[in-house]
Amino acid sequence: MAASRWPAPVVVRTSDFKTNEYARLLGGRPFEPVEANPMIGWRGASRYYSDGYREGFALECRALRRVRDEMGLTNVIVMIPFCRTLEEADRVLEVMGEEGLRRGENGLKAYVMAEIPANVILAEDFAERFDGFSIGSNDLTQLTLGVDRDSEALARVFDETNPAVTRSIETLVPRAQSAGRTVGLCGQRPSDDPAFTEFLVKTGIDSISVAPDSFAAVKQHVAAAELARYGEGRTAPSGTRWPQAEQPSPSRQ
Repeated sequence: MAASRWPAPVVVRTSDFKTNEYARLLGGRPFEPVEANPMIGWRGASRYYSDGYREGFALECRALRRVRDEMGLTNVIVMIPFCRTLEEADRVLEVMGEEGLRRGENGLKAYVMAEIPANVILAEDFAERFDGFSIGSNDLTQLTLGVDRDSEALARVFDETNPAVTRSIETLVPRAQSAGRTVGLCGQRPSDDPAFTEFLVKTGIDSISVAPDSFAAVKQHVAAAELARYGEGRTAPSGTRWPQAEQPSPSRQ
């Protein structure tokens, strides 16, 4: 993927399986604890520096380092999911450094998923540690509204257009960009809802990741929203970054 897109950036999100998902893999059960709610359990960044997964994350880092340093595909950007605290961010970056992936060296950029309210509230602090944000709208909705997105009984409550969620996005985008960081969004909603895409354009977001089969439609929605906002000339105000609909790489599923 990195070779096919060279020199355009390719963002690779590191592993974010939940304990129940790992347990369902062949041979996984003996290694995974049983959690009442895996959605907010031992997942994402919290695994990378822990004794129970540290060696697994080291393999991920070595693979990324090989692609960047040995194959020369330095367009690969590493993205860390579900990073709860600043201390956790520091520990993950430290582990990456120990495996030869040091932010800034050989042009390495590290992004963080913005899918926890703490990522929004402490946006400037996370921006000191990461080069960009990718809003995970599904988890951000889940944690903002207190809804388990795997629960069928609560499906009617799960709404990415809820004002609490959209206001969080409206808060994060300018705060991150004022710190010189890019902001994108990955989630299903832009693929299904033109109105949500229009909302994202209005925030000034840098990129929107969509499902491949909806890329053309979302690109048209983005163009229409830009035209409605900026007119025929489509000249954004000074400092505004144009959002673009982008196809996500398979690693971001």
